[in-house]
Order: sequence, then structure tokens, then C-alpha cells
Amino acid sequence: MTETPREVFLKLVHGVCEERWADVVDLYAEQTDVCHPFHPVGAPPLLSQEALRAHFGGGAQPYPARTLRRRPTRINVHETTDPEVIVAEFQYEGIVVETGEPFTIPGVFIMRVRDGKIVESRDYLDHLRSAAARGQLAEVLDAIRDHHDKGPVADPPGHSGAEPR
Repeated sequence: MTETPREVFLKLVHGVCEERWADVVDLYAEQTDVCHPFHPVGAPPLLSQEALRAHFGGGAQPYPARTLRRRPTRINVHETTDPEVIVAEFQYEGIVVETGEPFTIPGVFIMRVRDGKIVESRDYLDHLRSAAARGQLAEVLDAIRDHHDKGPVADPPGHSGAEPR
């Protein structure tokens, strides 16, 4: 039996918390459209499992940062009139292992799941809180400053800014 969008979302957020990256990538269709519209420097969309594999740490730039122990909390999944689409509110909550500092990273995902695989997702996360928890806030703020000094902000290449269809 094919998993529902709610079940796929729950596997996704728990897999991220447990850092089971291969399992997380397997939740997506081979060709997908994953965007982070609130990314502070306009990250390009992730359009394949290969791009997602690199995003989750298998590429040239894995997460060289503090160790986070986290869990998804305050999960509220909203069903829509389209049986493939959900809106999921949640937060990652945890501690930074090296310092014992607590953190909370709120998020909202709008996901389309077809035949048990994520085919589209708009991931709205608090990237600045995430950077702060990882001890990378200064670097991210520098990157934001550099990005915005280059001119007007536009949608990343290859993305129209539209919500999942």
C-alpha cells in the first residue's frame, strides 16, 4: 500500500533528525522540485535525487558544523482538497551537543506526494536559526550581505516561484 503524504512527511522529518540521509533521499521521486523560497541567498531548486543527495551531505559541502541532536515537535499536518498536497507546520527542537545550548527551528513544508514519493516541496525554514545553532551565523550573514550587495533579489535560476501544482 502506498504511503500517504502525511506518512511521507513524518518519515522525512524523523529521518532528518536521525540523519538517515539515504532513507531521506529515497522519499523523493527521481525527478522532483524542492525549493527553499526563504533561503537567505536564493538557493537553486533541487530537481533530482542526486541534487538532494548532495544537499543532505553527500556532495562537496557537507555540514561542517556543530553536532545537533534534534527531534520534530509541534507537528500539525493540514490536508488539502488535493489528496496529493499537504501543508505541514512543525519545528526542529534540540540541543547543540558541543555547548548544551537549546535551539528551535520552525518550519512549514508544502508538499506534493505522488505514489508515495515527494514530487514537489516548498520548504519554508528559519535558516538564520539553523545557522546560529550550527555555529555558522557570522558566515551566513556575510554571505547574505555579499549576495544582496550584488543587486536586486530575484528567484533562483530555473524556478518560477510558483507553489506546488
